[in-house]
Amino acid sequence: MDVEQLCRDYGAGDVVIARDLAEIDRKDVASRFDAAIVDLLLGGASTLDFASGLRKSGVPFVFASGYSDADEIKASFPDVRLVTKPYSGDDLISAVAAACGRGPLV
Repeated sequence: MDVEQLCRDYGAGDVVIARDLAEIDRKDVASRFDAAIVDLLLGGASTLDFASGLRKSGVPFVFASGYSDADEIKASFPDVRLVTKPYSGDDLISAVAAACGRGPLV
């Protein structure tokens, strides 16, 4: 599944794909992103600190990952949805829409 194309199909304008955390300017997260889909491991590194920064900046996000230890995520991010791989496009889009306060996909 091409997440970038999926986002565009549902109205996203500018989609940024990062393969590691160094590609993202953490200082400008709040002004660069309206929402985020975060894998728990990016380039072999944990993204939990990055996700904490998103939360502090008020950027809505969801986790989308094959990482199976949901307890750690629920403890640190109880209000953030974890969409586990393999997931459908509808599941991912519904989770992002809910995170943005737009309700479930109809």
